[in-house]
Amino acid sequence: MNTLYLQCNMGAAGDMLTAALYELLPNQEEFLHTLNHMGLPGVEFHALPAQSCGICGTHMDVVVHGEREESVDHHHDHDHEHEHEHHHHDHEHHHDHTHHHHHTSLHDVEHLISHLNLPAPVLEQARAVYHRLAQAESKAHGVEVDLVHFHEVGALDAVADVTAACYALYLLHPDEVVVSPVHVGSGMVRCAHGVVPVPAPATAHLLEGVPCYGGEIQGELCTPTGAALLATFATRFGSMPPMVLEKTGYGMGKKEFSAANCVRALWGHTQETGGEILELVCNLDDMTPEALSFACQRLLEEGALDVYTLPGCMKKGRPGWQLVALCDTAHKDHLIRQVFAQTSTTGLRVRTCEKHVLSYTITTRDTPYGPVRVKKAQGYGVSRSKPEYEDMARIAREHKITLKQIFHK
Repeated sequence: MNTLYLQCNMGAAGDMLTAALYELLPNQEEFLHTLNHMGLPGVEFHALPAQSCGICGTHMDVVVHGEREESVDHHHDHDHEHEHEHHHHDHEHHHDHTHHHHHTSLHDVEHLISHLNLPAPVLEQARAVYHRLAQAESKAHGVEVDLVHFHEVGALDAVADVTAACYALYLLHPDEVVVSPVHVGSGMVRCAHGVVPVPAPATAHLLEGVPCYGGEIQGELCTPTGAALLATFATRFGSMPPMVLEKTGYGMGKKEFSAANCVRALWGHTQETGGEILELVCNLDDMTPEALSFACQRLLEEGALDVYTLPGCMKKGRPGWQLVALCDTAHKDHLIRQVFAQTSTTGLRVRTCEKHVLSYTITTRDTPYGPVRVKKAQGYGVSRSKPEYEDMARIAREHKITLKQIFHK
C-alpha cells in the first residue's frame, strides 16, 4: 500500500509540511494554480527553491495583499483586549502588518474555509485542524471553545497554510500516514500572553499521546498549526516502516540551525501479504442508530482500521447489533478503551486473525470532467482497478449526472 512517512526531526509547521508534500506531487503547477484560485482574497502561493545544510528543497512562500510574510510567533489568543504582537519564530511565517488582525472566532474561520473552491474532503479536514487548535487553546487558557479568538492562526496566511497542506495530502491520497517522534525544541517563546516554555501550552495539548522530545536547539520547532496538522494527518506515530522508497520531499524553514531545518516527506510502497490483525467485538441492544453511527466514526478517527456492524437478535429476544472494530496490535489497548468510551457495552471480545491483503497503487485517469484517481489492487494472481468514489461523487454532484456517465460520455 502507498505509505507517507513524515520525518519531523526539526519539528513541523504548516508551510514546511505543505512544501514537503508539494515536492511529492506529480502536477505541481496545477496544485499551485488551484491554491491561487481557491478564493482566499489577496493570497498568492509561490514555491521557491531553498537550501539548509547543503540539502535542496522547497520553501512555500505566501504573499497576502502584496506583502510577504515575516517570521513571527504562531499563536492566538482569546482576550479581545490583547494587542496583536510580532515575534521571531523558527518556522511559521506571516506577513509584516502595518495593522493588527481582527480577532477571529472559530466560527468565522470555519465559515471562511467552507466557502473555498476546494474538494469537500479538503474543507472538512481543514475545519478539523482548526477545531483541534481551538480545543487546545480552550484547555490552555481555560475558556470555552466558542470564546477562543484567533490572531495569526486566524489570519488569511495561516488559513492558506492549513488548507494547502490538507489539499496536498488529498491529492497524494496515501493509504497510511506514519509520523516520526516530533522534535519540539527547547527554551522559551514569547506570545500574546507573555513568555512561555517550549512547547507552548496549546502545542503541548495538541501533542498529547504523540511521541515527542526536546533537545539542545533553542526555539519553538513545532508550532501549534504544525502539531494540529500532524495530529489530524497521522494514521500512527513511530519509526519509519519497511518500505520501497519512490520519492522524497523536503519542506524548508527560513531560519538556519546547526541541523537541516526541514520536514522530510518520504513516499513509498509497503508490501502487506500477511501478518496479524485484531477484531474487537461487542454486542449492543441499547444504542440509537445515531449514537451507533457516531461511535463507529469516532473509532475510525481514533485509529481503527475498519469498523462495521451486523444486525442480530440479542438476549431476551431484543434486536441489536454486533460491532466489530479492526485494529493492529499496537493500537489494541487504546481502541479497547475507545470502544468502552464510545459505546454502551460492558464487555468485549478480542480475536486474533491472520491477515492477507492485496497491494494498492493510485493512478490518475482523465475523464471529460477532469482527472479521477483510480485505485489498482494486485497480488495473489489477481489485478483489478476501481475509480476513487469521492472523486466520482464530487463530479456527479457538480455536473448533475450519474456515476456511470462519468466514464461513458
